Amino acid sequence: MESENKKTVILGASTNPSRFSFHAANRLNQKGIDFVPVGLKKGAVAGKEILDIREKPMIKDVHTITLYINPKNQVPYYEYIQRLKPRRIIFNPGTENEELARLARAHHIETIHDCTLVMLGRNLY
Repeated sequence: MESENKKTVILGASTNPSRFSFHAANRLNQKGIDFVPVGLKKGAVAGKEILDIREKPMIKDVHTITLYINPKNQVPYYEYIQRLKPRRIIFNPGTENEELARLARAHHIETIHDCTLVMLGRNLY
């Protein structure tokens, strides 16, 4: 894996151990990749407080946004996602959204349709 830090924003972060976003936070933490969990519910995951997505917190130096929000719930956050200026967005299974992908590409943001957990497991992150 590259030594470059790929600071990742987890949109749709959860404290629920049955959620894939919970596992992504823990896996990123294990791999030493800086991450910022952003979601609806208060709490912490992998030792980090979840920031309230409704406040659209500004986060600097974002490399990757990994999505765990279904497409219809993504719409209010299109502008927020663009303001974070990520290099790429990972659309995890169930989050695929061609409208957001098109907007991202128009802003020179790479779009990937894959599973963050699989990518991390194969050292393809």
